[in-house]
Amino acid sequence: MISPISGFSKLTKKEKIDWLAETYLKDQPEDVRVLRQYWNEDSRLQQLHDEFTENTLSNFYLPFGLAPNFLINKELLALPMAIEESSVIAAASKAAKFWRSRGGFKAEVIDMQKIGQVHFSYTGDPEKLTGFFEEVKPKMIEAVKPITKNMEKRGGGILNIELKDKTESLNNYFQLHCTFDTQDSMGANFINSCLEKFADVFQQEAKEFEAFTEEEKQIEIIMSILSNYVPHCLVRSEVSCPVEELFEDDQMSGQEFAEKFIQAIKIAEVEPYRAVTHNKGIMNGIDAVVLATGNDFRAVEAGIHAYASKSGNYSSLSHAKVEDGIFTFWMEIPLALGTVGGLTSLHPLVKLALDILQQPSAKKLMKIVAVAGLAQNFAAVRSLITTGIQQGHMKMHLMNILNQQNATREEKLALTDYFKHHTVTHSSVIEQLQKIRLQ
Repeated sequence: MISPISGFSKLTKKEKIDWLAETYLKDQPEDVRVLRQYWNEDSRLQQLHDEFTENTLSNFYLPFGLAPNFLINKELLALPMAIEESSVIAAASKAAKFWRSRGGFKAEVIDMQKIGQVHFSYTGDPEKLTGFFEEVKPKMIEAVKPITKNMEKRGGGILNIELKDKTESLNNYFQLHCTFDTQDSMGANFINSCLEKFADVFQQEAKEFEAFTEEEKQIEIIMSILSNYVPHCLVRSEVSCPVEELFEDDQMSGQEFAEKFIQAIKIAEVEPYRAVTHNKGIMNGIDAVVLATGNDFRAVEAGIHAYASKSGNYSSLSHAKVEDGIFTFWMEIPLALGTVGGLTSLHPLVKLALDILQQPSAKKLMKIVAVAGLAQNFAAVRSLITTGIQQGHMKMHLMNILNQQNATREEKLALTDYFKHHTVTHSSVIEQLQKIRLQ
């Protein structure tokens, strides 16, 4: 029977691995070798990676690739992408090539407001609380001046603080709803530091507010935390072209393609089962660039999926139409991103990714990321309504299957050539590989 371990975080990396090997990997000594195999040979670089998180044993690699030829607001960019799914970069690059000759992608930032909240309980007269809030609001803003000083120099800071009565949803529940502009920083630490100071001042000042009874003075702060739902930190991306320029295949006219494409989008707008997979495809492109640039893809995912549900039903993030012979495909999404702070100045590949993107501001990165998502979505829907998703996906997946079977370089070359003209399935790859090996 395995016993709990105390003080694991205080062990050296070698001691952690030794404990893991003895406790869970006694019969798999090869696993321990794999951990060491992924250490960086540069000890300084490895130490940097070790210190990104706690209890680090090794590095977990993702492919770092490039999707070229993205024409965004008339600027040609190559997008760094960190992702393991085989067809994503290929699909993004194909969409970029298609739209580059049709005017490229257009993107604009609509707003950059970010949100944080102080959640608290209050049992008393709401009107007295409102009077207290109006009196204490300037004191809260003044109290965070040391925190906001540098942000204000960059043009950001606190936008507003509102008192919200949420007692219809939960007894005695109120909140301070705070909005911020964090400029090129994602701003989580900045926002949370401001919120905690707001909470402290709010609670302490309540104890001195003469209009409150003794009970009303006992405001209970529940928590102070930023929100990853940022419906007012919005970016729009779109592509458009005349309908007749939409398709390059004699088997389907531009008009037929537009009609079928729009119908596919409308299905995702009304059918949640389809919308989830549809939006997951969008996130393939978004997450890959977000990861490569050292941003928090979990926060981005949570905020975007919440936005997809803003109507009360989960729906497509992207939309399409034809007006006056012009096909337009667009998307508006919330994105809270940063190009300073966090890993942006620490992780060497994040630095490289931002250099590739010409050191963008947060606003520019929002546009780039939104375009990556739209491109990915266009490529996926285009495949779905024409050849089907599996033809391209499985051809890209071919190398994964061959690597699983330990195929040699010669076998890979032979089978790559064979499957240029045959349908890729797991069983067909195994079958052809066996035939080669029996020759």
